[in-house]
Amino acid sequence: GAGVVMELERECRVLSIQSHVVRGYVGNKAATFPLQVLGFEVDTVNSVQFSNHTGYAHWKGQVLNSDELHELYEGLQLNKVNQYDYVLTGYTRDTSFLAMVVDIVQELKQQNSNLVYVCDPVMGDKWNGEGSMYVPKDLLPVYRDKVVPVADIITPNQFEAELLTGRKIHTEKEALEVMDMLHAMGPETVVITSSDLQAPLGNDYLIALGSHRKTKADGTKMTQRIRVESPKVDAVFVGTGDLFAAMLLAWTHKHPNNLKVACEKTVSAMQHVLQRTIKSAKAQAGEGNKPNSAQLELRMVQSKKDIENPEIIVKATVL
Repeated sequence: GAGVVMELERECRVLSIQSHVVRGYVGNKAATFPLQVLGFEVDTVNSVQFSNHTGYAHWKGQVLNSDELHELYEGLQLNKVNQYDYVLTGYTRDTSFLAMVVDIVQELKQQNSNLVYVCDPVMGDKWNGEGSMYVPKDLLPVYRDKVVPVADIITPNQFEAELLTGRKIHTEKEALEVMDMLHAMGPETVVITSSDLQAPLGNDYLIALGSHRKTKADGTKMTQRIRVESPKVDAVFVGTGDLFAAMLLAWTHKHPNNLKVACEKTVSAMQHVLQRTIKSAKAQAGEGNKPNSAQLELRMVQSKKDIENPEIIVKATVL
């Protein structure tokens, strides 16, 4: 009867265009499981299929080109199943592939004007204060001029936020100004996932900043800004950004007007996963040995309960 219908939450569909690895957790392998656990239907396009992530000594595999991406999308279109609530993208190396993603997002937004595009504009990072790009330089103008304007939620790190706006960040005030510039480019939610800003809690903490701007019915704009400080974990993990973006998608869906709670749940779940991973990796490596890439793969399946219902161990501050 009607009661049953009420209980069925309308299925929420995500099209995730990311890398695939046979072994380990990065790209779609890092995003799909958490989204499924949190109740989303996930349709994956594997932009590459590699044996493992490229931080290992060896890796082999295939790369999907933009024509092949278009062909897959065409199949969905012909069957009239190109209806999505979310699109999620991460690491991409190729400008034509990225341009094709933008075409697909625009087409999907014509099918569903409420579609939310969550984009992690992966371009580079800082090491010891020096930023460098690990994708071809010609991707920057594509992200800046084509991708970010159609994105609704973006998750750059500090270096990527600086690249997109052409402005350096030295203080929290400057970071907020950069986030405002990013809002002006299109996205209503901006999260700077990591920064080298001084954390009030001290040097063992990493600062993330979030900003949500929405236009109210009367046309006035409201901006909610938050700061999240999370304990640094001393290891180089791969796939953390992909996991972060996927969980942020899920928690902003469940808490659409509360970026504070969405970020607390996302960052807390991250902490649970990373702590479990480092503990397990150290045990595998043995006393006094540095864990290797294989040992540092995220303990995703083991963290199912933490992903599903994260105990809040990291609080956000409203700015």
